[in-house]
Amino acid sequence: MPKLKTHSGTKDRVKVSKNGKVRAGSPNRNHFLSKKSGGRKRRLSGLTTLTGRNSKNLKLKLGV
Repeated sequence: MPKLKTHSGTKDRVKVSKNGKVRAGSPNRNHFLSKKSGGRKRRLSGLTTLTGRNSKNLKLKLGV
């Protein structure tokens, strides 16, 4: 069976840590920011850890 190609869009949006955790940027951080509180925007600023089936699917797309 041939090797799977890495999905380019996933590669740009997702990082896999050394321990194998899948990290991605938080949603809801692009527009309509004036109605969101400062604390909420700060919480959304970092990366979030994806778990369960989401992380398994993304690892398959990345070939990890």
